[in-house]
Amino acid sequence: MSEDIETNGGCYCGKLRYAVKGLPLLSAYCHCTLCQRFDAAAFIHTIHFSSAAFSWTRYEEGKVNTFEVTDKPWKRRYRCADCGGSVASYNTKKDKWSVWGAQLDRDDAGKRKNWEQLKPTAHNFYETRMVDIADDLGKWSGYEGLSTRLPM
Repeated sequence: MSEDIETNGGCYCGKLRYAVKGLPLLSAYCHCTLCQRFDAAAFIHTIHFSSAAFSWTRYEEGKVNTFEVTDKPWKRRYRCADCGGSVASYNTKKDKWSVWGAQLDRDDAGKRKNWEQLKPTAHNFYETRMVDIADDLGKWSGYEGLSTRLPM
């Protein structure tokens, strides 16, 4: 069953690793300015899980840098101190973890494992996009289903 899936991921060098169990609460391409600045990218694939679904499988003290977002102190970002990879984010208000699709483990063909259960369903914060995306996913001003759906 898809509720029983476990997906693993981590930073580039492997010093920080995590596992997430079950289906995500949300899986979307995020175009918010916070993600753009933190990850130096036009957008990211963010996948949200409940706190109970997330666990560190490799976490060494001194090998992780944490950062609390200045204007949103309930959001804490985790980066590897060695390779600099952005690994996860924890939201204390919503008690949920976010991980990024690009850092999920891949199969021998280079495809992300459990893709069908984890693939994005929307583009969030699309009004602050840096590039136009021509696909069939819904475009939203904020979070999918909680904000205004934008015209395609």
